[in-house]
Amino acid sequence: MKERLWNSNYIKVWSANFLLYFSFMLLTPLFPIYLSDTFEADKQMIGLVLSGYTITALLIRPFSGYIVDSFPRKMVLVICFALVFVIFIGYPLSGSLLLFTIVRTLHGAPFGAATVSNSTVAIDVLPSSRRAEGIGYYGLSNNLASAISPTVAVLIYGATHNYNTLFACATGISALALLCTMSVRLREREKIVRPPISLDRFLLIKGWKLGICMACYSFAYGVLSTYIAIYGKEELGITSGTGLFFMLLSLGLIISRIAGGRALRDGKIIQNASTGVLISLTGYLLFTLAHKEWSYYGAALIIGLGNGRMFPAFQTMFLNLTTNDRRGTANSTLYVSWDLGIGIGILIGGIVAEHFGYQSAFVVMSVVNALGVLLYIVSSKRHFIKWRLR
Repeated sequence: MKERLWNSNYIKVWSANFLLYFSFMLLTPLFPIYLSDTFEADKQMIGLVLSGYTITALLIRPFSGYIVDSFPRKMVLVICFALVFVIFIGYPLSGSLLLFTIVRTLHGAPFGAATVSNSTVAIDVLPSSRRAEGIGYYGLSNNLASAISPTVAVLIYGATHNYNTLFACATGISALALLCTMSVRLREREKIVRPPISLDRFLLIKGWKLGICMACYSFAYGVLSTYIAIYGKEELGITSGTGLFFMLLSLGLIISRIAGGRALRDGKIIQNASTGVLISLTGYLLFTLAHKEWSYYGAALIIGLGNGRMFPAFQTMFLNLTTNDRRGTANSTLYVSWDLGIGIGILIGGIVAEHFGYQSAFVVMSVVNALGVLLYIVSSKRHFIKWRLR
């Protein structure tokens, strides 16, 4: 008989992850418009302000992996989620662009640490025979949150025209996420022997080629997700389509994660990754080359279908390159790569959009994504096959 996948602890960490992403995605799609309306920030300034969050998340990730592997994981988990909750309170109190930038930048640190610690705990509570499948389903929590929260945000703002209401909702949801983590029960680990501090305890050196690929894919996603609302409004005249865009994107993610779960369980990791990156590239090219409303929404679904297959496969590949006592390091390396790409994408996308327009920014987005696909096919896939441990 199959071991039970959806045990109570897995459900709790799954729910905590859903609520964490829901609280962030409730605000993220509207932040560019909020900064423009409230502080009259231009496109380049918006990119600079929002990229600070990913920079701090990026800086904290390697240390998060080491801490998660070296200290009691529940304690680390609860502290991270508590800090996420506390910093949410700072958004409505930010009376200037400088204060907002400080709060947003600081928020990246506990968020980055929380995602690493929670995903590591999720792997701990999964039965070993269904771990790859469980990783895929764990990602559904992100996708469902991304599907629902932007639409909820648009509805709330449309009804109230008050950003403080959105801030209050996000803060309350992050409090629920904290409660979920506090209720998780983990088995006592063997006596933790803290390893000596060295580079390979913070980053998985063997995963560097996969990391470059992930950075290329997230560069594209960072550009798209950050500037899609303003692009739709200014270039296509779509004033209320952001929620539907993210819903279709997340629908694709959900469908592909469910469909790809069985393949991951059967060990078809490389096939899932290869299929995913090619499907995503197709979506980015469609979005870039066809400037129509149908391509705007169609690309969202296609990119979701690709990323939903690619991300859990890559996460499993990172985990298969190391031993079980370094799961935190493997996870943090994955997220470091993802954050690095998103941060650079937001920053460069804003600069290119300011000087050459949004269409040029999306051309850069597609080119970088294509380079990541090429690197994976030519080199990274073989590197994984050579160094994998299981």
